[in-house]
Amino acid sequence: MTIDTAAALARLRGLHRDGALAERFDEVGPLLAAMSAEDAARAARLLARADLDTARELHPSLPAVRVTVTGHGTLEALRVALVGELARHGYVPSVRLTGFGSYVFELGDPGSELYAERPDLVVCVLDHATVFDEVSVPFTAEDVERVLAGKIALWRGLAARYGESGSGTLVLNTVPLPRLWQARLLDHRSRARLGAAWRRANAELLELGASADRVVVVDVDPLLSSATELSDPRFEIYAGAHLSDALLGAYARELGHLVRARTGRAKKVLALDLDGTLWGGILGDDGVEGIEVGHGPRGEAFRRFQGVAKQLASQGVLLAVVSKNDRDTVLAALRDHPGMLLREDDFVRILADWSPKPVHLRALAEGLNLGGDSVVFADDSVHECAAVAAGVPETVVVHLGGDPALHATTLLADGWFTTTEVTAEDRARTRRYHEEAARSEFLAAAGSAEEFLAGLDVSVRLAPAEPGETARLSQITLRTNQFNLTTERLSPEEVRERAERPGCRVLAISAADRFGSNGLVGALFLRARPDGLVVDNFLLSCRVFARGIEQAVLSAVLHAARDAGFAAVHGRYQPTAKNGKVRDLYPHYGFTLVEEGSRFVHDLVEIVGVPAHLTLHVEGRVVPEASPEALTI
Repeated sequence: MTIDTAAALARLRGLHRDGALAERFDEVGPLLAAMSAEDAARAARLLARADLDTARELHPSLPAVRVTVTGHGTLEALRVALVGELARHGYVPSVRLTGFGSYVFELGDPGSELYAERPDLVVCVLDHATVFDEVSVPFTAEDVERVLAGKIALWRGLAARYGESGSGTLVLNTVPLPRLWQARLLDHRSRARLGAAWRRANAELLELGASADRVVVVDVDPLLSSATELSDPRFEIYAGAHLSDALLGAYARELGHLVRARTGRAKKVLALDLDGTLWGGILGDDGVEGIEVGHGPRGEAFRRFQGVAKQLASQGVLLAVVSKNDRDTVLAALRDHPGMLLREDDFVRILADWSPKPVHLRALAEGLNLGGDSVVFADDSVHECAAVAAGVPETVVVHLGGDPALHATTLLADGWFTTTEVTAEDRARTRRYHEEAARSEFLAAAGSAEEFLAGLDVSVRLAPAEPGETARLSQITLRTNQFNLTTERLSPEEVRERAERPGCRVLAISAADRFGSNGLVGALFLRARPDGLVVDNFLLSCRVFARGIEQAVLSAVLHAARDAGFAAVHGRYQPTAKNGKVRDLYPHYGFTLVEEGSRFVHDLVEIVGVPAHLTLHVEGRVVPEASPEALTI
């Protein structure tokens, strides 16, 4: 918002011309974010030729992601677009193409280069030619149906092989049916049979994505709904490019969202303006009765946008109001206007007065105990958007424009809130933050922190993770940044593998108090070793900081380790830009530093006790036995 698209492209071209792209790669993401789609595509072609290996070496603080792209046809356009999309989202990308048409060998052979590289993401692009190349001419709908059945079996087998031997995530896609092929069947009955068989095959692919932990299936049909061409016949025939550059560009955009979700960078808060955003008109001038929402075409458009926000909130996105308005009038509108779909209780914070919006957004993030980079701010005013982009650069700014019918399309275009899985904890998140507000009021009324904790009646449960908890535990590793000692991100399948590995334990931490259940709020990953028990990672939600939960949990684990026969407990701290809060956690609870700034050990002689103000329930065997079998891992 602070630089126009032409200036951003000129700056990036200048860096490329001067050979400074690698050195100044931290500037690339904001520059790409400021560009139009057309200019960003031009910039991606420059980045795809740049020395990004050097950029990774020079900028170790920027997240790096490795992607391997394979498939049936020519996919250079996808590689280029994906480099641009990942760079736009702040990653230093490495995107490699396998040989033309080599996907069956690459995925089918665990000894292939694809497996040896251990990429974070493998994208296997499926297209109609993978089917029709094996359909003889002339053909019937039944011929295509038989080939499709064989292809589905092949793709299932490759996905299973990857699940057994691969790392990271495998991405497949549904396969669009070109009209050019359907039109070759002259009778409508045959066309209907072909369409039904094709849709069944795509449905089976989507079911595969819904049931496999490390397989994602991108539904291509929605990408084609915006008049994007499926293919260009000239490029398909002369270059083997079965999918158009525009479609591959849209595919790359979806993959950018996926990478962000899989690396714990999904946004958590949607901060919304009111006038011109959630309703038409100016509340201060028109009054509660005069604003547009729920009546007339524009009013219905605003109400539908409110429905989109409410849908996001139902899946764990926290809604907030950030508005220059009188707070009492805003509350009256939310409570009393008959056309309003969003009500006061749908928001975790309502910040409405005449303060600058950047000030409000910083206060919002601080009050929710989140970083500013967890927030998406949406406003119809270009001036307010520019002010927020300049004042809170870590916050994503979405300018909605003037037509409320396009608000939802604009907000959802970049998949800011895309996540790996929506859990029961997500669906209860808004309610839990309202309960947290009640806790804050209780704290304000208490005479001291000790009185607050004594009256809070905290109850903590520590137990080995159950199968139904793996999705939530994965989410904690992906989304927790402040109380996260190593910031290791794990998929549900990786959590399950850790829990089932001999000599290992994955512990789930749940909490409750007088105001209600906090749900599953933390995790411990433990591993037996010949010289003691290792805490591979310890995580706790920001919602339950400063309640003694970490002390209670460490006390239980240390006592259990001593009882199980371990000589010591080892811990590791990997510093990041956001986890400085737990830098001194281990030494505070009796661990001794053994490697400067990162590794600690507890000799299990003097162990901290459970805080008197809380009740700890320990269930099951929370640490493995220090037996020869356990120590061979």
